[in-house]
Amino acid sequence: MSLPRRTFLRGAGVVFSLPMLDAMVPAFRRNASAAEVSLNPPRRMIAIQTNMGILSQHFFPTATGADFELTAYLEILKDFKSKMTVLSGVSHPDVDGAHEAERSFLSAAPHPGGAGFKNSISLDQFAAEQLGPITRFPSFVLDVNAESTQGMAFSRSGVKVPAEKSPATLYAKMFLQGNSSEVEARIADLGRGRSSLDFVSDDARRLAKSVGAADQSRLDQYYSAVRDLERQLELGQEWERKPKPTPSAPAPTDLTENKKLIDKIRLMLDVARLGFESDSTRVVSLFVNTFSVVADLPGVKDETHSITHHGGRKEAIDQLVIIETAQFKVLAEFLTSLNAIQEGGEPLLDRTMVLYGAPMGNAASHDNKNLPMLLLGGGFKHAGHLAFDNKKNYPLPNLYLSMLQRMGLPIDKFATSTGTMRGLDFV
Repeated sequence: MSLPRRTFLRGAGVVFSLPMLDAMVPAFRRNASAAEVSLNPPRRMIAIQTNMGILSQHFFPTATGADFELTAYLEILKDFKSKMTVLSGVSHPDVDGAHEAERSFLSAAPHPGGAGFKNSISLDQFAAEQLGPITRFPSFVLDVNAESTQGMAFSRSGVKVPAEKSPATLYAKMFLQGNSSEVEARIADLGRGRSSLDFVSDDARRLAKSVGAADQSRLDQYYSAVRDLERQLELGQEWERKPKPTPSAPAPTDLTENKKLIDKIRLMLDVARLGFESDSTRVVSLFVNTFSVVADLPGVKDETHSITHHGGRKEAIDQLVIIETAQFKVLAEFLTSLNAIQEGGEPLLDRTMVLYGAPMGNAASHDNKNLPMLLLGGGFKHAGHLAFDNKKNYPLPNLYLSMLQRMGLPIDKFATSTGTMRGLDFV
């Protein structure tokens, strides 16, 4: 049986996108060689910015090439060493302004702290614009703890693209459909612990009978991921319903849910994975703001911005290590989940470029050079550690151009690029 790529499971108020199945590949392509089938697989990208920098001594290797040593943070990602390129000695030309550089992280627009600054189109929005309406959502623009003026996704006219802060809302946008009363009823059911899958069970059973064993296994894996995310969202709703205890002391500066930094990042990445797996979108950006956040982690008692100005104090550095280690661990979880999902005979990670980095190379001095940057997956011949001149930096927009070309876009320029990324080739 052959299925259209845009096959959905439907029920009252619910519509489910499906992952790519073998049955969705046209018959002439199923009979083609593996090389022919893989000529134009769907390519995806997610760009993640953590805006308060990354401690360089725990991130940058000293050795270059594929045999680089795993530093403390990279050790957390050791399972993906062969699918990883670490970049040092890179930055955006003429992007300065200390914290203001976070706005130019994906656009490379110069002098973001200057008077009259106007941003240009960001990497994610350029990709979404050029790809066109091939998915239900051109892009997901997500943020964790961002203030109203913060963000890194900008339109061609330089206007900040509003970000989605709620995983539950994004989930509903992906999977809930119908008139207002049906949608509200489904949301209420979710709140009582019912799964959206319960409402498409008849369609799901019919589909299972019409596809092969490999597709059935793929669907089971996908349904499990959906239910896992629903359970996590439900846990968050339960905490909202519970009364809060009476404080026995005055409130510190940060007693908001922003402190649930790692949990919020994890939920956003879970939703991003579902977006990729269901092919609801192929472009995601995630902005993570840790400024003024006291992360709810054992051993952390100070807000992040103040401890980035550590002056070498061990207590402050130790807290930064706890926060950044937790962020790398949740990144490793995300990579593991992508790597476990098969699409067209290869891991979804191999079709998904994961860009991770920060807009400051040294947050203590507000330096916007020598940015800590990491690229994982995405169908590249990964180069291990690509080291460039720490004083005369190599243009980071060259990496962005390579990523856009890997998305299949026939372009030869993005922002201030001077060419594609030297030392990084396609598989």
